[in-house]
Amino acid sequence: MLILPSIFIISACNDKDEQVLTPSVTSFTPTSGPAGTTVTITGLNFSSTLANNAVSFNGTGATISSASSTALVVTVPTAATTGKITVTVDGQSVETTDDFTVTTTSSTSDCGSATTQIEKLVCLANTFLGTLTSTQQSSVVITLNLTNAKRWSNLPCALSCRNGLLFSSLTTAQQTAALALIEAASGTVSNEGYEEFQTIRAADDYLGTMQSGYSAGNYVIAFLGTPSTTGKWMIQFGGHHYAQNITYDNGQVTSITPMHEAVEPNGSFTVNGTTYSSPMTSELAAVREMLAAFTTSELASAKISSTFSDCLMVPGSTTNTFPSTKQGIQVSSLSTAAQAKVLVTIAAWVNDVDPTSAATYLTTYQNELANTYVTYSSNTSGTSGTASSFFTSNTDYVRIDGPSVWIEFICQNGVVISNQVHYHTVMRDHNRDYIGL
Repeated sequence: MLILPSIFIISACNDKDEQVLTPSVTSFTPTSGPAGTTVTITGLNFSSTLANNAVSFNGTGATISSASSTALVVTVPTAATTGKITVTVDGQSVETTDDFTVTTTSSTSDCGSATTQIEKLVCLANTFLGTLTSTQQSSVVITLNLTNAKRWSNLPCALSCRNGLLFSSLTTAQQTAALALIEAASGTVSNEGYEEFQTIRAADDYLGTMQSGYSAGNYVIAFLGTPSTTGKWMIQFGGHHYAQNITYDNGQVTSITPMHEAVEPNGSFTVNGTTYSSPMTSELAAVREMLAAFTTSELASAKISSTFSDCLMVPGSTTNTFPSTKQGIQVSSLSTAAQAKVLVTIAAWVNDVDPTSAATYLTTYQNELANTYVTYSSNTSGTSGTASSFFTSNTDYVRIDGPSVWIEFICQNGVVISNQVHYHTVMRDHNRDYIGL
């Protein structure tokens, strides 16, 4: 009889132990990423009290930011290595079946081991994707087709007219990874490419101090198709006054257009304690010096009477088409000095992509230069030999139209800053826009 209570007590202890539920893990997203990535672990029997849970990535402890009985939100620790995620709840542990892949041990990989430009871009694209949640990934990687490719605009319409993810929706680590990719895709020529993109975004922050709807956070990034060194895909990034649409196919850049660049204000500005010079100084200087290099008679031959309120190939339009007849003066009839200025002007736009692609496209456009035409309108104060006399007033306009290249630059009245003109430009390609779609 004395034994029975003892047996009963042991049985009661076993009953109590069986009430402590073992945690389980059903999934975690994303499945890879660098340190700083936010990972959501879903499962059962977690504790809603943060302190009762613990998570480690292959043995390295991680910070938990929120907890419920079915989900834990954690941050990949700096020292994490690829391996299993372990979840411990009230002393009981469960290990994931699959590994979490750590793409780098710092916030962003520079993919310095890549041996080619396309390998680096794909590496950086995958690093960025690894920082995203599965929901974000499904928003940023969409189908490559003509309808999606034409969803770009010069309007401050955020995602209502664009694809992808807003920068304002990204964490600091995610933005850093996105910008590393954009820098590699757009190049590092001073006041061109990446620097120009960032300064144009800052200009939108400046406009946002005067009128709602403008912000660097309203710029986007998207992939049409999955980034690959062998497949076909497009990267889109931009916003109100910037749009890049770069297409890759089998490891090669097959299109760097359509491209849109613009800026308001047209001079220097200060925002968030930083002063910026105008991001379009090189483009403005190039078109001014090009026309100033024309003789008086060449200017007369190049000028047309039409007046434009915007670029003819309006940014983001899905219906406009290139004119069938070229206007103005043929470059082959210009002086050698003026011809060189036309090429310099084309380069001011081409240099907004990575240097290797820029060199390839500039060679193509140079080979077609003799059969390229230049026309302009308005610029009533424009005088041969005086660069500053061009592009000073609303509707001042110039166009370069070649067998392939198409560039337009126009002065428009300011939208937010009404007492000054601002610059609107597009670069297109007769043969390569939306190639293969």
